[in-house]
Amino acid sequence: MKTAIVYYSMSGNTRYAAEKMASLLNADLVPLTPKKAYPDSGFKKFFWGGKSALMGDKPQLEPYTFDPTAYDSIILGGPVWAGTFPPPLRTFVEDNRAALQDKRLAAFFCCSGGPGKVLEKFRAFLVPGCSQQEIILIDPKDKPSSENENKIVAFCDAMR
Repeated sequence: MKTAIVYYSMSGNTRYAAEKMASLLNADLVPLTPKKAYPDSGFKKFFWGGKSALMGDKPQLEPYTFDPTAYDSIILGGPVWAGTFPPPLRTFVEDNRAALQDKRLAAFFCCSGGPGKVLEKFRAFLVPGCSQQEIILIDPKDKPSSENENKIVAFCDAMR
């Protein structure tokens, strides 16, 4: 079974988790990059990121390589912004919604504080009830912990 991990990462925590999962699952990585970068520090980071997430923005993405016919499973990941998922994931799902319908989908999100209702909101946005595996990680790169590592391993075991 072939797996793709599609993710957006701003500070590197999501990228860290995606790379770890890819090594455990022998999965392909598909990083998403907005054409216009979000501010990555200070007040602007939280204001523009949170506003964009809450408003349901769909930023244009840099070209990426993704052939949905090549994968049985797709793991989607990103940071938690204002209690929801980041806009680059919204764009990806909207652009590939039909191709995702028959895939085994899973999701992971990284946050520093509470995850809010990110899992509920993302499930409802995809297709209600379609996500089979989900985890929340607390700053896996910035604050390494055995709890995060164990969650990643268990998540990957469940995806096999």
